[in-house]
Amino acid sequence: MRVTVCELPHEPGALAAAWAGLCEHTWRHESELVLLPEFAMAEPVWEDPRFDAARWARVEAVSDGWLQLLPELHAAHVVGTRPVTVDGRRFNQGYIRSRAAGLLPLRRKFHLPSEPGGWEARWFDRGDREFPVFHAGSVSFGLNICTELWALETYAAYAAQGVQMILSPRATAAATAAKWLSVGVVAAVRSGAFSVSSNRVDPAGAYGGAGWIISPDGEVLATTAAAAPFATVDIDLTGATADRDGYPRYVFGGNVS
Repeated sequence: MRVTVCELPHEPGALAAAWAGLCEHTWRHESELVLLPEFAMAEPVWEDPRFDAARWARVEAVSDGWLQLLPELHAAHVVGTRPVTVDGRRFNQGYIRSRAAGLLPLRRKFHLPSEPGGWEARWFDRGDREFPVFHAGSVSFGLNICTELWALETYAAYAAQGVQMILSPRATAAATAAKWLSVGVVAAVRSGAFSVSSNRVDPAGAYGGAGWIISPDGEVLATTAAAAPFATVDIDLTGATADRDGYPRYVFGGNVS
């Protein structure tokens, strides 16, 4: 499967230019699956410690408007997260948009930070504790949204279920890029799946880009950067399936002879 990761800003002027560039890239590379950053195209409301209902309504409307433009990516599948309100509760909800089925909801972020710059627990309700397997066509994937990359207990379950990719939309800082890449490698090696992540970016460094595609053996196949904000890799999903019982996964899977 040909997979594209990216780094995108949210400021309207910068976003318009970046979006045009991403659409050109995915069309030229014939991308099959595009992963967008966490809350892509919407402002990071969680930076404010005070919840504002009017601002929430605006960010929902902005996100909904951008979702209508996903077909411009010319990809069979697009995955990301969005703000939604369900029965009066606010969530950071994953979604997949496919040519065949349109826009479908995925799991909602459960693990929510609450600290300066990341007051997510004040803006969102906790979502889904479970981390099920989803599908993009014939490809199986798990969705660990940003902080949930550190939910290390999910990787053993993914390995047991034969998940082929772990998709992780992020909103993380430039200063912590190396730490996040490290956990991306752990996610891949422990689960036996490709670790795939896209990140937000801004000039001030509050969000630091550095999306990645990492193989099941921990090899970093591609990363994004300011000079190259989009990256596409043909990943061999049959290879991931063949190596599913390799080290260190078999050690913890009860298959030791």
